[in-house]
Amino acid sequence: MIEDHFGEEVAARYDESTARMEIEPVVDFLASLAGDGPVLELGIGTGRIAVPLAQRGVRLAGIDLSTAMVAKLREKPGGEDIPVAIGDFARTRIEGTFSLTYLVFNTINNLTKQDWQVACFENVAAHLERGGCFVIEVGVPRLQWLPPGQRFVPFDVGSEHLGFDEYDVVEQGLISHHYYPQEGVQVSMPFRYVWPSELDLMARIAGMRLRERWSGWLREPFTAESGKHVSVWEKS
Repeated sequence: MIEDHFGEEVAARYDESTARMEIEPVVDFLASLAGDGPVLELGIGTGRIAVPLAQRGVRLAGIDLSTAMVAKLREKPGGEDIPVAIGDFARTRIEGTFSLTYLVFNTINNLTKQDWQVACFENVAAHLERGGCFVIEVGVPRLQWLPPGQRFVPFDVGSEHLGFDEYDVVEQGLISHHYYPQEGVQVSMPFRYVWPSELDLMARIAGMRLRERWSGWLREPFTAESGKHVSVWEKS
């Protein structure tokens, strides 16, 4: 069973913790792919991307497991008008077909089993119209920076937040640890990291093919040094 790790405590600080993240380039990229067609966001959460995308006139819906996160979406102007199905996005179906489905900010890793990630691709394919696209933004596992025998990689070190990933290379898993020293709060979330080539195979299983891959939303080239990738698969 897929667990909800985004409860009240996480939802309350989610927008603040992601306030420095880019939005306009993401919305530009997605809007250009969507065209005039409807869009589906998996893991819509607080609507960090969905709300500004809807403000562009894009018709969209969402799926999310966390009622706490969706409650934050509903508090935003226009958030109440976005239809959201509560459930895990590996299996939850909603009515209609879409020109674009997307998953941003490592959300595919919330599915902590390979079978669930494969099921997600199959679920997306069932929602997409022919020629529709599936976009994923996800980090590249930082194992090349992991010294032998070490399991921990820091990703944010500051006075207000300490963050580090704990890797399990045997099970292809990681736990993302967040500590907020001023509040004395610690949050740890399990993920399953996934390689670009592995995602391409999942897409192929679901009847999609890789259309493009970049290292960022501004379509920067993807290289061996890229810390993340933005990939687009197209339904055959």
